[in-house]
Amino acid sequence: MHTHDHRRSYKFIWIALLLLTAITVWTSYHDYGVFNIIVAMGIASLKASLVALYFMHLRYDNRLNQVVFASSLFFLLIFIGLTAADELFRPATTKVHITNAPTQTPSAKIPVDMAVDMMVEEAGK
Repeated sequence: MHTHDHRRSYKFIWIALLLLTAITVWTSYHDYGVFNIIVAMGIASLKASLVALYFMHLRYDNRLNQVVFASSLFFLLIFIGLTAADELFRPATTKVHITNAPTQTPSAKIPVDMAVDMMVEEAGK
């Protein structure tokens, strides 16, 4: 284990996280169409990576943990790519406009027990 002073890098990462948070808030007020989810996932992934690498000390950890972290980022990129493909190439949906929709449920014309009796009689024929 090393005993370096990491205060400077922690301050840099803290400023980077604040900047990414400000970018997150700023992008929430803009519409990027189908890229909304891609932009949001990208910013969130950057913030999570900084936290994992520096505050959870994965950057200075053993090789196995670094490989696990890198492979999780690889699969995250696959997830974002598949999401982007779904958003970009999905056929447009049409909106259904219902006119003259009933405002009340129609009441039954006959009592339920009579209707059941009629159905039983028809089933017996």
